[in-house]
Amino acid sequence: MKSASRRTVGALRIVAALTVFVTIATQIADRVVNDAFDPAEYFSYFTIQSGLINIVVFAVGGVMALRLPRDTVLYTAVRVSTLAYAVVTAGVYNLLLRGIPYEGFLGLQWPNEVLHVWVPLAIVLDWLLSPGRPALPWASLRIAPVFPLAWLVYTLLRGLATGIYPYPFLDPATAGWGSVVAYILALTAVIIGLVALAILYSRRVAVPGRSRV
Repeated sequence: MKSASRRTVGALRIVAALTVFVTIATQIADRVVNDAFDPAEYFSYFTIQSGLINIVVFAVGGVMALRLPRDTVLYTAVRVSTLAYAVVTAGVYNLLLRGIPYEGFLGLQWPNEVLHVWVPLAIVLDWLLSPGRPALPWASLRIAPVFPLAWLVYTLLRGLATGIYPYPFLDPATAGWGSVVAYILALTAVIIGLVALAILYSRRVAVPGRSRV
């Protein structure tokens, strides 16, 4: 039987999905109006691609919370990966990129704050506080690196072909290949470490009972 807290979580997740969707749509519209929208550039950012994933994860999780007493294991395994991506997105933006002069189109600034600060915070709070989370198997660790590694391969191949990199620390021409490799290894380790901690948390606070796969 669904609790009132699960229904509240469901509604909040749907609101979060709509918020991310409106934020990205507003940012695109701002660029289109100012003749500064380059789809290949815009959709190459990790923040944007992970943001699109967040829309789906929030929406699916919202419907699930409204209909089921507990989240499924598969959904939660995907959700814990997006948690790691959100923390890394917020960390990279606020520690490495905030304050660095940007040569391209600036446009509205509030969407950047929403995507790099408030959405990651909402994802973390959802993970820590939402009821109905099953205990995750350690095999869930295998899911987390799939998207970042696929994005990384695409980014490096596109950069080698065009000379354009979405983030300066991935540009070997300015950062050097040694620094690029170091960043890649460090961020991969951070993602895996965050997912491991989140799995451990799920196993300690999960509601007893059989999980759905």
